[in-house]
Amino acid sequence: MTSTRRAAWLVLFVLCVGIPASAADQVIFVVRHAERADGGAPAGGMSAAADPPLSAAGTERAKRLAAHLASADVKNIFTTEFARTRLTAAPFAEAAQVKPAAISSKDVATLIQQVRAAAGNVLIVGHSNTLPDVLKQLGVKTPIAIAESEYDNLFVVVRPATGEPTLIRLRY
Repeated sequence: MTSTRRAAWLVLFVLCVGIPASAADQVIFVVRHAERADGGAPAGGMSAAADPPLSAAGTERAKRLAAHLASADVKNIFTTEFARTRLTAAPFAEAAQVKPAAISSKDVATLIQQVRAAAGNVLIVGHSNTLPDVLKQLGVKTPIAIAESEYDNLFVVVRPATGEPTLIRLRY
């Protein structure tokens, strides 16, 4: 692990464990689903109705996510209706004993409403084309782009009771 990566994980650890957050603070972990079994076929290469599961690499990434978030005290998990988001969340959900809620990938407004109403820390598993809007709706001012080939982003949004949220972008 590089020193930059170690420092980023140290910051995450301090935010989640080392500093007692006020009761109104919320930490929201936002990730794209892990690698697809179809290799992320470009638009037109597959039917829009296709719902591929995770590849072997994606399954391993989902397990790494579960290990990284093991002590993050996540109380709520939100996925989309697609298998790849549910399968990415599954190892962590099982370990944390939290039942994920599936919300349509086209209904960001409902997702944000439920996240804001949720008590405690949250994990959101979405898609490369939906997460930039999700982050923006959470109050993140920095424009975010996720390349089609990127599966390793872990966005950490610290949402205080008042004021602007803080964004930390990590890789896992």
